[in-house]
Amino acid sequence: MNRKFLRERGITRRELAKTGLSGAAALCALGGIPAHSVFGRIAHAVAPPRELENRILVVFEMSGGNDGLNTLVPYGDDAYYRHRPTIGLKPDGLLKLDDHFAFNGGMVGFERLWQAGDLAIVHGCGYDNPSFSHFTSMAYWHTAAPNSGAEYGWVGRLADGMKPGGAPAFVVNVADTQSLAVKSRDHVPVVFDDPEKFRRAGFAEESAIFEHVAADATDGNPSRRFLRGIAQSALDASALVREAWANYQTPIDYGLVPLDLPKIAALIAADVPARLYYTSFRDNAFDTHVHQNNLHQRLLTYTADAIAAFMVDMERIGRADDVIMLVFSEFGRRVPENTSLGTDHGTAGLMFVLGKPVNGGHYGAVPSLTELTEGDNLRHTTDFRRVYATATEGWLGYPDTRGLLGDDFEPFPMFG
Repeated sequence: MNRKFLRERGITRRELAKTGLSGAAALCALGGIPAHSVFGRIAHAVAPPRELENRILVVFEMSGGNDGLNTLVPYGDDAYYRHRPTIGLKPDGLLKLDDHFAFNGGMVGFERLWQAGDLAIVHGCGYDNPSFSHFTSMAYWHTAAPNSGAEYGWVGRLADGMKPGGAPAFVVNVADTQSLAVKSRDHVPVVFDDPEKFRRAGFAEESAIFEHVAADATDGNPSRRFLRGIAQSALDASALVREAWANYQTPIDYGLVPLDLPKIAALIAADVPARLYYTSFRDNAFDTHVHQNNLHQRLLTYTADAIAAFMVDMERIGRADDVIMLVFSEFGRRVPENTSLGTDHGTAGLMFVLGKPVNGGHYGAVPSLTELTEGDNLRHTTDFRRVYATATEGWLGYPDTRGLLGDDFEPFPMFG
């Protein structure tokens, strides 16, 4: 029940959008889901294997262009210190992984994941003809379509491929505004910032009208009855998100800045049927042009602590075998430090894939610090879409990599 469902009721998607119904209401409309089953699972004639059906992908965006060289420090390479005589991080303050690489001293959470074998580091991630614009490069990463104007995001297209026609609450985007990454043809993601305030926007004086419109099923017009059912679904959906958050209690310490990860943990704990979650460290936080080191270490500490705590929380609720996280930033930074003791927009950077099911280790070729591109940037060695393919085909079992990402990308062997 999707496009056909709407056509049978004389409703177009454009008309549906004009009703002003938002969030889960539109989600239910596009998926053709009855009002009483907003978060109910849909039975399919051909169901995926049980172990795949339970798998969840969380995508975490480090917005602003994270400096990979001061995140995973190649302290064993003298060229690193030649390029960064002032902001290069000294070995004594690092969390050493081996004789060549070490994590920034603030990344204790990631060090624990590494030691447990649950963290994969992917080197040299980027794309051909890179953009140094935050907006443009992030659009390329959001759509998995570099140097194009793709309309839908890669997570949204993945949802369309996994659940054609739409499904209730299949995609969740924790943010103040919807990300392009989750924009979809058939799915409308559940988008919220504060779960306690997740409800239809309007004046308090209008709330009784909204509830009356949703509840009134006396009209004989099938289209109006349908839209009223959608309105009721919106009320139900937002109430369930608020309820999941209200019922969520955890002893896990997410650190000084939990980011939005406890909100995702609450929904997973409540068994909301989302398979795809998307969130970010917001506001271009990692755009460290000036006096980088102290700020960058704090940002990495907040990120590593919150992500490591989220994974512990998944263990606590019995979902650690079902959840992985993909972490990325829209570009790396230039190799040499700048005159403001920071770094400028660059090209290739790091990606991380983590979780209990992950075969931890290094993946992809490490870019050279002596054979740089014009502009003193790293040459990318891994197309970032190969990591997307690893998460979608290798983890979620979605087979159409070419259809999703525009080409065939061989997944890394991260899942045994």
